[in-house]
Amino acid sequence: MYIPRMRTIPESAALLKEMDEHTALKQCAIRRLVLDGKIKSVKAGRKILINYDDLLAYLLDPFQEETPEEVAPAAVAHISTDRMESYKRNIGLVK
Repeated sequence: MYIPRMRTIPESAALLKEMDEHTALKQCAIRRLVLDGKIKSVKAGRKILINYDDLLAYLLDPFQEETPEEVAPAAVAHISTDRMESYKRNIGLVK
């Protein structure tokens, strides 16, 4: 059974510092990656937890192709101008 290594942002920064003492990646940069949605996170109370292995995977390939989570609708229904005018009259926008 795989158990993810969930760490707080300061813990993740400390682990990176242990791996490479000359790293320029600080807590602020990791937090920015989380806030930008580049690394998935989970909020536990007041703490933000990230999967440390996902952080390392992102750092190995930061330009990986992102897959969209939501699929856009196949077709958009257009409303005719006459129908829109009657709708506006019905809700009181146009007299």
